Amino acid sequence: MMNENVFVTKNPAAEQSVAEKTADRAWRLSPDRCFAADPAQRTIARTLYAAVQDLPLIAPHGHVPPALLADPDARLGTPAELFIIPDHYILRMLYSQGVALEAMGASSTDDAAVERDHRRIWQRFVDHFHLFRATPTGLWLADELVNLFGVQERLTSESAQRIYDHLEARLAQPEFAPRALLDRFGIELLCTTDAATDALDHHRRLHADGLTHIRPTFRPDAVVNLDYPAWRQQIDALSAVAGIDVVDYTSYVRALEQRRAALRRWARWQLTTPR
Repeated sequence: MMNENVFVTKNPAAEQSVAEKTADRAWRLSPDRCFAADPAQRTIARTLYAAVQDLPLIAPHGHVPPALLADPDARLGTPAELFIIPDHYILRMLYSQGVALEAMGASSTDDAAVERDHRRIWQRFVDHFHLFRATPTGLWLADELVNLFGVQERLTSESAQRIYDHLEARLAQPEFAPRALLDRFGIELLCTTDAATDALDHHRRLHADGLTHIRPTFRPDAVVNLDYPAWRQQIDALSAVAGIDVVDYTSYVRALEQRRAALRRWARWQLTTPR
């Protein structure tokens, strides 16, 4: 009997095509991506970076919710909850290009239905990922995905759900819990962003757990922005936490001064407490 396989011949061109496609999907970041193109300047930049790249990080403006670190069991949620929904830089870019905020899981002032399917939110984001080329947002997203989460293929509409699965699996691992990442990043000082109405309960728990390098900073946006929908409720909360009945401008300023002084006292206490 004739072996039918003798008529099967290899197609080098087809094999090369598959290899090329695989290479095209690979996501590799240049180590010089933040440096100048000029060779002389790039050499200096490499030297300077090598001297500081392993130093501890000092983050005076972290935007990290203290509740995320106060709870040892806290997790970062889904890829959409981590990368997209809370990021106003991403939302502003997409909104400027005609993507509704509600479609990205963000609520607005009207009663439009908000997308709850996080995979669909992720897919819409990836479908528009080209908008972030040559932007700081695109730069740090690529760095996070490749260097922190180990994503190996380029983020495209076709790869979006595979990468979502990869990120979801990583986020479920203990080493991607907030406190584990805090240790991994080598952070010497992290300042959270705290409202004027914050009673600092989360910072008390952090302090009790020995995380005295996490300190509060005063950001009273919600009580100084008169256009904020819940501004009146925020003033009531300010009155309660400061113990001052805010009824006019003078009492309003006194309450703000009291809360700022409270945050400063707490930060100094943490500063003088050894880790």
